[in-house]
Amino acid sequence: MDSERLIAALDVPTLKEAENLVETLKPLGITFKVGLELFYSEGPAVVKIIQSHGCKVFLDSKFHDIPNTAAGASRAAARMGVFMYNVHTSGGIEMMKCASDAAREEAHKLGKVPPKILGVTVLTSIDNTVLREQLSITKKLEDQVAFQAHLAQKAGLDGVVASPKEIGLIRKECGPNFLIVTPGIRPQDSSLDDQQRVMTPRQAAIQGADYIVVGRPITKAQDPYNSALAIVKEFEEGLKKHE
Repeated sequence: MDSERLIAALDVPTLKEAENLVETLKPLGITFKVGLELFYSEGPAVVKIIQSHGCKVFLDSKFHDIPNTAAGASRAAARMGVFMYNVHTSGGIEMMKCASDAAREEAHKLGKVPPKILGVTVLTSIDNTVLREQLSITKKLEDQVAFQAHLAQKAGLDGVVASPKEIGLIRKECGPNFLIVTPGIRPQDSSLDDQQRVMTPRQAAIQGADYIVVGRPITKAQDPYNSALAIVKEFEEGLKKHE
């Protein structure tokens, strides 16, 4: 299996903690996610440090702003040479299109490989009750995710971030070549933490996930390396079943 399809979430506050994890896990050849906590604590330096170890970065930026601002931020992401980054689909088609066009133009200008650009659909911490009572969205959660995934594809994005529970619906709506990156992955017997819509690595692979994002079951484990290795192996077993 191409181990880069496991994305370890570096949801830690300091560059030192992040680099320690990268040094421990990089022999596996996995990808690393830089989220808002780490990026706002340490800035672009953390991306450069990860890349200096020969590893790919998923910048979990979740851009959500007016089109011009999202485009400017996307150019910056492209200059950093990240492997993938994301924007909120709720920003609308124009915002998503401006962001993706800007990133690809900037990468082309610099002779870099364009980043994969993903749309965030509905956060995995949200369930139907929150969707209806707090966000005033009357669609069923699964239907809302499929709808937002379709908008992302229409805007020219490479794929979406969505819970593994919606993989089948997204595949039906967007086809086999649209990337699906799934957080909310928890090995059997792991704590759910604040996630609501979860699956095991094996289940997500069988459903057809392209990439899985795993945070605390790796980063908080007593043995992060072997915990990540077990997840890679479990995901690989699910991929064989999927085939």
